[in-house]
Amino acid sequence: MKLSDALRAELAAAPRGTRCPEVFRAEGYRAHFGEPVALLRARGIETLFTKTPPHIYPSDRIAGSTAGLFCEPDETLRKASERLCAQIGGRSFITNRDHFAPDYDRILARGIPGLLADIDASLDAHREDAAACETLDAMRIALAAFRTMTEHYAEAADGLRGQPGYDAARLAFIAANCRAVAQHAPESFAEGLQLVWLCHTAFMLEDRYAMALGRLDQYLYPLYARDRASGALTREDAVELLENVFAKIPTTDVVNICVGGKNAAGVCEVNELSFCIVEAVRNCNAPGPNLSARITRDTPDEFLDACLASIGTGLGYPALMNDEVNIPALQRMGYAYEDVCGYCMVGCIENFLPGLQPPWSDGRFDAPRFFDYIFNRGVSAFNGSVGLDTGDPEALRDMPAFLRAFETQLSHGVAEYCTAFACQNSAIRQDFYTEPFLSCFCRDCIRRGKDINCGGSVYPSVHGAALMGVGTVADSLAAIERVVYEDHAATLSELRDALNADFEGYDALRERLLAAPKYGNNDDFVDKYAVWFLDYLSAEFDRFRTRDGGRIYVAMAANTSNIWAGETISATPDGRKRGKPLSDAASPTYGRDTRGATVTLNSVSKPDYTKAACGTVVNQKFSPSMFEGERRDKLRALVRTYFRRGGQEIQMNATSRAVLADAMEHPEQYPTLVVRVSGFSDYFVRLPRAVQLDILNRTQHE
Repeated sequence: MKLSDALRAELAAAPRGTRCPEVFRAEGYRAHFGEPVALLRARGIETLFTKTPPHIYPSDRIAGSTAGLFCEPDETLRKASERLCAQIGGRSFITNRDHFAPDYDRILARGIPGLLADIDASLDAHREDAAACETLDAMRIALAAFRTMTEHYAEAADGLRGQPGYDAARLAFIAANCRAVAQHAPESFAEGLQLVWLCHTAFMLEDRYAMALGRLDQYLYPLYARDRASGALTREDAVELLENVFAKIPTTDVVNICVGGKNAAGVCEVNELSFCIVEAVRNCNAPGPNLSARITRDTPDEFLDACLASIGTGLGYPALMNDEVNIPALQRMGYAYEDVCGYCMVGCIENFLPGLQPPWSDGRFDAPRFFDYIFNRGVSAFNGSVGLDTGDPEALRDMPAFLRAFETQLSHGVAEYCTAFACQNSAIRQDFYTEPFLSCFCRDCIRRGKDINCGGSVYPSVHGAALMGVGTVADSLAAIERVVYEDHAATLSELRDALNADFEGYDALRERLLAAPKYGNNDDFVDKYAVWFLDYLSAEFDRFRTRDGGRIYVAMAANTSNIWAGETISATPDGRKRGKPLSDAASPTYGRDTRGATVTLNSVSKPDYTKAACGTVVNQKFSPSMFEGERRDKLRALVRTYFRRGGQEIQMNATSRAVLADAMEHPEQYPTLVVRVSGFSDYFVRLPRAVQLDILNRTQHE
């Protein structure tokens, strides 16, 4: 049995109790009541890191697990600890808690002792600044506790020698690597990977979600290359070490790894480790990690082919990202070019500058709901929600007038969205909710003596607005232009009545709306509205800023939110019925792109995605045979052409419709079937039925 397979079996069989991080954290709080809040939070982190028992699996080669959080404490103590931690509180996703890519370059270069020395130097430089010293003292407590945690793993490995099922050589390997990274900067690939994984383990102990591993193939490559050159490491051994890490990523988490891309000199940075990471992810064949590949004009065909081969297993990883769009998109936000070239992704597909900005946040902007307000004088006839009253729809005499009314509605909706976000994001006292450990992984928090969310980072926070339903909106506007204003087959009042009745009794009108041109068929009559959609909404969101002056990005991404958003939205003029899913992310509405993948991608590449700095999701489904032999060569050429034309991202499913349908009928036969859902992959049979149907209904290209 492969070591990674054995590890997965051990993970599945591991005993579980109650997950009790609060018990460990509260111990630190109780011992330090009355201290300044930053120090109090650091003391909670200190006991969390140093008191949680380290757990090493028999098949581990790279140690680090949250299994020690599962325990059976005294019930009274557990409840009291939970109450105390709730009283002291903490940040949430919307207040910039997680979805962060740490500065792994720096910790690998400096090591834990080097970062502690940097904190000491900054304490000396800020000795007259009490607030800065408090922040730095808190960072030092948290980072020193992390060093103790690494030492505890070394001691645990030593203590397991001779225990049944454990291999002495593997335990010695773990102990040596953990002890080394506690004492100095990593000097081997294994030490570097061990330090990175223990950092990530610490974030998981803190209960942070979607913490990215970033450009793993870049920051670990110098250590990999050195070991390969000396003969200390084989390619196969590197893949096994990576698998040992990836197998421990929880399937409920979204841990993004980025490979490939180009540097500031324009040189493609794909290297041998990039291939190793793709291979390790493919071998693990699990929903995590979430792998993203940055593709440039100069990316070798061999690497893109390796990516497609991995996708073709049905895994759906990696998602393919276009550097030639993402880099200009991020430059538009005002970042330095050399910083932009180091971008990675957090969460699903969200572009992020690792270690240079506070944690990410985002939300959902349901653009199709504003049709309801136009037709019903500002009040939804479906759910009673309120927008603007833009007057009697019959007064909109031509398509430009209708589009102006829709823009007015959208502008009001954007202002409403940004106001609500600002209130939520600023609802806490920023300097009270400090992040001592996380701040150690963000430049220039240590040098400035400031917390990551209080001015310590190089760049301010950003927020992403996920634009729902570009296909639904484009198809609806095209249908109105064709049916109402060109063919005069219905008035806006008749269309309103049909929408409010969910087309009951209006079958003929619905058929006309469905027969209008549809996005995804390379028809400018409808595609122009997709171009307008991104142009207009990106400009509207660009009028607003986050609490600390950062930008509001837009994303053409939805994950599965197109389903849940659709449940809240009335019938739309494209012929979609009430409560049905919206079009997914930047993709056309499923089933309406009828002329093949090339034509579909010609449509999808028309919007200017440099205006979508957050990123894009384009879901496409191909038959499994497309990933074999010469057909894969054609698929690779299709991706190249799509990216040359301005496509920002593409991700693919390679599981046949027949297999998906059978898995829905006989889930017990497909427990390990992994599919690309949207910005992530998951086990198909564990998905809600609505999501399964959404994947099943995607247009499958042959």
